[in-house]
Order: sequence, then structure tokens, then C-alpha cells
Amino acid sequence: MASEPSTMELPLVQDVQLTQCMRLRVRSLQQKKEKPQDGEKLLQADEFVYRLDFSRQHGLRFLRWTVTLDKPGKVSIIGTSQLWTPDLTNLMRRQLLEPVAVFWKKPGSQEVECNEADALEFGERLVELAKIRKVMYFLLAYADGLEPAHLKCSVVFSA
Repeated sequence: MASEPSTMELPLVQDVQLTQCMRLRVRSLQQKKEKPQDGEKLLQADEFVYRLDFSRQHGLRFLRWTVTLDKPGKVSIIGTSQLWTPDLTNLMRRQLLEPVAVFWKKPGSQEVECNEADALEFGERLVELAKIRKVMYFLLAYADGLEPAHLKCSVVFSA
């Protein structure tokens, strides 16, 4: 008799220290009146760094995103392709993954919506990336009045 596959829900956790480090890079360039490196992605005011720690790396199958928004607004989840370094201060635009998973909640609605095809494709890419990484970093961009305190987000895999 085959055993039922178990599910594993991994939360996206805000990396406050790394977000601050990337904001320092922006301030440093502004203070020195310097331009960013060619192709460098500077962290915008509405963007924050999050991480996903894979407790298991092999045999995963993406099931779904679990996203809760406490209020109306929109959040875009952008994955990074950097493999080993947690120092994203010189993150380049070519290191951002496509597609972007976008989730939103309309005023008066209780339901969180998304572009399902992009969210599904992005989730399936996470399975491939998990095979070579213990940790994955994301940029989350908030819009329409949404802030990090209003979001709970995790990825559910079958293991």
C-alpha cells in the first residue's frame, strides 16, 4: 500500500536586515551623487526582501500559493536567480525571474485574486530551484496602500 504524500507549507519571511542593507546602497549612491552600476536593480521604497528556506530540497511538487491580505491592495512577488550569496546589494535586473506572481484584493472583497497561470508557473520554477538551493530570495513590491504587515504568504508543496 502506497503512503499518501505529505504536504509542506513554507512561509516567505521578511529579511529585515537584507532590506536595510539594500536601502543603504540606495542612500549611499544618492549621497555620493553616483549612478548605479549598469543594469543594477535598486530597491524601491515599496519593495522588501523576503526569503524562503527549503527544509527539504528534493521530491517536491508545487501545489499552491497561500496568500492572505488583511486589506485591499496588490503585492508582486519577484524571485531572484542568485544562487549562493545573501548579499543582494548589487542585484542586477537580469537576476530577476519571470514570471512575477501578482496577488491582489479589491475593496469590499474577501477573496485574494491572482493571475493563476503566472503564479502556477512561478511556483513550479521554485521546485526546480529548490534542488540547488536551501534558501531563495524574493523582492516583494507592495502597491495600492498595502504594506508588509498586511500580508501572510506561504508556498505549499507535496513532499
